[in-house]
Amino acid sequence: MASRVISNKQVILRRYATAGSSIQESDMLVTTTNITLEAPAEGSNTLVVKTLYLSCDPFLHFIMKNTPGLTGYTFFTPGSPIVGYGVAKVVESGHPEFKKNDLVWGLIPWQEYSLISDPQRLIKIHHTDVPLSYYTGLLGMAGKTAFAGFYEVSNKPKKGDYVFISAASGAVGQLVGQFAKLEGCYVVGSAGSQEKVDLLKNKLGFDEAFNYKEEKDLVAALKRCFPKGIDFYFEQVGGALLDAVLVNMRDHGRIVGCGMISQYNLPQPQGILNLMEVILRRLHLIGFTHRDYDHIYPKFLDFVLPHVRNHNITYVEDIAHGLDNAPAALVGLFSGRNFGKQVVKVADLHDDHDE
Repeated sequence: MASRVISNKQVILRRYATAGSSIQESDMLVTTTNITLEAPAEGSNTLVVKTLYLSCDPFLHFIMKNTPGLTGYTFFTPGSPIVGYGVAKVVESGHPEFKKNDLVWGLIPWQEYSLISDPQRLIKIHHTDVPLSYYTGLLGMAGKTAFAGFYEVSNKPKKGDYVFISAASGAVGQLVGQFAKLEGCYVVGSAGSQEKVDLLKNKLGFDEAFNYKEEKDLVAALKRCFPKGIDFYFEQVGGALLDAVLVNMRDHGRIVGCGMISQYNLPQPQGILNLMEVILRRLHLIGFTHRDYDHIYPKFLDFVLPHVRNHNITYVEDIAHGLDNAPAALVGLFSGRNFGKQVVKVADLHDDHDE
């Protein structure tokens, strides 16, 4: 590849977001700089990659606020590009395990082209008979999270169990619900609009769903959906909904949590009034992060790919186009503006710069 200098659009973190408030588009800056595209020295282990898709994920909120005690996600600071999960194409490689035109997913900067000096955080894509965008969600971090939370973290629900999922139309929730249906469970999800409720019931196969924003009494709403109580709750919201779930759990029920998005932008997190129910009902409550389950990724692919190919699993994406729209797409995640998994498409697989 002849050395060439080309423009390179980026999304820069301008400043850390204010603690106790929502992240804003103004915390980010879309700008353009130059990058030299040339073959890295052989043995340097450096890759030149072209970004194809980026994933908007709630964990970026914590990094953008420089959250105290955060471990494992310290990939960018003010003045540098945001870094998150995405899909990319290898343009040039100095690494023996990656070749030109390989497709990868993993942690990449929010910019059109990047020099990656640590390819260990990238996973090579071998299955290209499914949409590449799925590796930002269904076949990426979100899918691994759903699979681990449902099948690995706690005793998986069995046929006939009553399962409730909050944020059920999002990247993770829509998969957990479909996994539960594959296992023969009764599945209910909550979402933030009637359109999302219809999606859960009419396209994703949930038995029931409700709009939590329209329910005046969440305890009563859950009692209506689960007159015999909840066996398994997949927690992604927290706050008042978690409080309502606690008094609707069955004895020895399980609560598996991977997020509490309702709490992320509050000046002070909400207290949980019904925590005594954990003791009275002998509940099993456990939190987890997908990073604890990197080792199950091959097992997860073996499970999910046949279901995707046979159309047993549906995945809904909300795709924004171009880095110019990336800040709005990320910010919208925290107000429920997205409809399905929020993805940013940055580029097509082939263009003039690849040659």
